[in-house]
Amino acid sequence: MRRLRILTWPIHGSYFTALAHLEHDWILPLEAGAPEGYGGRGTADFPPSVRDVPAADVRDLDLDLVLFQSLRNLTEDAAKILSPAQRRLPRIYLEHNTPFPDPVSSSHPFADPHGLLVHVTRFNRLMWDNGETPTRVIEHSVAIDPEATYRGTLPQGITAINSMPRRGRKVGLDLFLEARRHVPIQLAGFGNEGLDGLGDIPYPRLHRVVADYRFLFSPCRYTSLPLAVIEAMTIGMPVVALATTELPDVIENGVHGYLS
Repeated sequence: MRRLRILTWPIHGSYFTALAHLEHDWILPLEAGAPEGYGGRGTADFPPSVRDVPAADVRDLDLDLVLFQSLRNLTEDAAKILSPAQRRLPRIYLEHNTPFPDPVSSSHPFADPHGLLVHVTRFNRLMWDNGETPTRVIEHSVAIDPEATYRGTLPQGITAINSMPRRGRKVGLDLFLEARRHVPIQLAGFGNEGLDGLGDIPYPRLHRVVADYRFLFSPCRYTSLPLAVIEAMTIGMPVVALATTELPDVIENGVHGYLS
């Protein structure tokens, strides 16, 4: 396959860190103030094939493919920065999330029989109403420090979730707080002020920090397969999680971790 020039708006930093290692040229729109989707490379550890382009200059680029990753990309950003010819290019919508607002009856907004809708889990493809749009499942991957290895020297668990107070029951905030009353569990991630955690840990260091804890606790009720779970399994760390969404297909209870 020839090398492609792909425009996208990165919304999931750790996911795009892995995706960007594909041997294509990635173009990220950049705007002053770095609003959502327009922060460019920022401080992330992306390969040289990822480059920033001022958003106002994107319409002059010779592109091969447009990769949407959010509803805003589809309904606002495309009209804002793409030329009419670019909006006719091959396009893929990468859906990171479980269906909303209804878990079984939600129609996916990317209704395009000539496009491709990519889900990151089989559960998500099953539950979204994809209509006539062609779909594929391409499972999560992670790009982490190969030297990070599970040690488990600290006698406590750890949860790695961002913005738990804002996301609430969906990511199991209530379950996390209840479990913490009985078992020592630390918390990593940004947007968790007031929960007495470690705060945001830079991604290149995150897995070395997590590796010191005895197990990863994932209380998520209704999300895609958490990248924290994949990262924990990659470094050989036991996982304790709810048997919901994609988890029963990934973790064999009592072998890779414990599901309840």
